[in-house]
Amino acid sequence: MNAFLDFLSTTPGIISIVVAVLLVVGIAFGVSKSRKRELPPSEPKPEIEPKAPAEEEPAEPEVSYDTLPGPPAEETEVEEETPTVEEEGPAEPAEEVVEDGTSLEKEPDIEEQFDEPESAPSRMQRLRSRLAGSGRIGQSLLSILSRGELSEEDWEDLEDTLLMADLGLDATEDVMENLRTQVKVHDTTDPEHVRDLLRQELLKVVDPDMDRSLNLDPIETETGRHPAVVLMVGVNGTGKTTTVGKLARLLVAEDKTVILGAADTFRAAAAEQLTTWGNRVGVETVASDVEGADPASVAFDAIKQGREQAVDVVLVDTAGRLQNKSTLMDELGKVKRVMEKQGPISETLLVLDATTGQNGMRQAQVFAEVVDVTGVVLTKLDGSAKGGIVVSVQRELGVPVKLVGLGEGADDLAPFSPEDFVNAIVG
Repeated sequence: MNAFLDFLSTTPGIISIVVAVLLVVGIAFGVSKSRKRELPPSEPKPEIEPKAPAEEEPAEPEVSYDTLPGPPAEETEVEEETPTVEEEGPAEPAEEVVEDGTSLEKEPDIEEQFDEPESAPSRMQRLRSRLAGSGRIGQSLLSILSRGELSEEDWEDLEDTLLMADLGLDATEDVMENLRTQVKVHDTTDPEHVRDLLRQELLKVVDPDMDRSLNLDPIETETGRHPAVVLMVGVNGTGKTTTVGKLARLLVAEDKTVILGAADTFRAAAAEQLTTWGNRVGVETVASDVEGADPASVAFDAIKQGREQAVDVVLVDTAGRLQNKSTLMDELGKVKRVMEKQGPISETLLVLDATTGQNGMRQAQVFAEVVDVTGVVLTKLDGSAKGGIVVSVQRELGVPVKLVGLGEGADDLAPFSPEDFVNAIVG
């Protein structure tokens, strides 16, 4: 009985447990049902389909199609780039013409010049034609000689013409005296004959027997092979640096190896100008990066480098200086002495402007006192009425005119020929 009571007492507990379980199951069932009922409205979750990869998969093919045109697009880009490259192709030569103006473009020009350098006779032919064209001396002489029998006034006009041409007083007197004598000896009044006699007298004072060759052969010394060294001197504005460049061009055309020394450290653009000439003719230029550097040091280094490289000729440009500036002239003497420590100087060329006349004579005298001038280069001779300075300089210094400048072109530098010069004057 007690056991039954105990069972009854526990039965409500069990019942309550069962009821609780049923309630939980019912609630769970109801909730699941309600969720299922709510699912239909949530079925717009097919809207979730936007994120469904299934529908984007067709998009993937679209993407693949997008990428498929991609290659053609790339191909078209390549095709578009190809024409641009082709367009750049012609543009590149144009750029090369500009960029290589200092190298590729100029080198062909230089090569053409080297392949067919203008001969010395051709240059002198141009000198004759230019002097005859300007005719400032020759025309005056021909005008006087064409008068037939010369009167005393004619003889005076002839003498004045020679003096105005800066032939010099002594040379003019010699020419006039000898010409009068020859006219009497030949008893001639024929203008052509008198002109031939004048030509002979002028040729005598120009002195065709002077040695006008340039000493440009390397020297063998106890210390080894030494390049020929050419020192260029002169005042400002005579075309000295340009003459150095033209001379380098002539030497390279003769298959000589050359080094340039930019010892003009006073004029800002001098080293750059000489370097440009060096690049044009394909030779090295020794210059200092320091503004106002010691010119003697630059000249020394140029010769030293010339010896190390065993070149044939070293051309040294110096600063232009006025002949009345003793300090600058003393410095020029120092440059020469320092250069001689490396070896002998083969040539010291004085560059004179032919249009300066007797002022050029004074320059020549002072420079000759400071450095041992071995030859003269006359620039601007083709347009000068002062060609007689050839005679004046030679008589005063006892050194020959070796080169003449005929213009601004690279080939406008020629060996001086007395015969051609006189023929150009007299006609």
